[in-house]
Amino acid sequence: TSYFHHADVPQRMLNTVIVAFGAGLVSIISGSMAGYALARIPLRGAGTIGVLILMSRGVPPIALAVPMFLVARKLGMTDKHTLILAYCTFLIPYVMWLMRGFFKSLPRELEESAMLDGCSRFGAFIKIIVPISLPGLISTLIFCVILAWEELLFALVLTNRNATTIPVAIAGIAGDTVNGANWGALTAVGTLTVIPVVIFALLVQKWLIQGLADGATKG
Repeated sequence: TSYFHHADVPQRMLNTVIVAFGAGLVSIISGSMAGYALARIPLRGAGTIGVLILMSRGVPPIALAVPMFLVARKLGMTDKHTLILAYCTFLIPYVMWLMRGFFKSLPRELEESAMLDGCSRFGAFIKIIVPISLPGLISTLIFCVILAWEELLFALVLTNRNATTIPVAIAGIAGDTVNGANWGALTAVGTLTVIPVVIFALLVQKWLIQGLADGATKG
């Protein structure tokens, strides 16, 4: 109990929820629109752009962490929930790549008929494509939240106390070389970290399974 009070585990858990779901929502909104643009709008080199997006996932996070820290410190954005923006740098390419493939599998006649009825392309995307693609969007959102939930490096570099997340707390327990790792606290905090993700996955498993099945069928 004393360790939980000292490490402020409830606040770190709240920070993790805010940052993970915030980054997931921002990424799914912006990434899905970008993926739709790559899938539908005639653009020279769209295939190359898609490959570059996929390749960006291979950039080591440590190569981005230091420049990101310098920029965040200059703008006064360290140790804040703007950590969401840092997470978006690796989540948005992931969403763009997945949703681009999902949107390309949908028939173009859906948007064309809506646009003939007076909808703009953006209106057709919101009213027609998004409802049809909802299972795919939700399953991608689930993966984004899980990836953001367990992320350590950016949280370790860009936060200090106020916006620190649970993975940083776990790293602090495991890396205590002075007193030795507190295995009881490590187990307790690790369990608390896993439980919300498991509950979340169980609650949304219907949409996750449907999204994966739709992607496999349409792909």
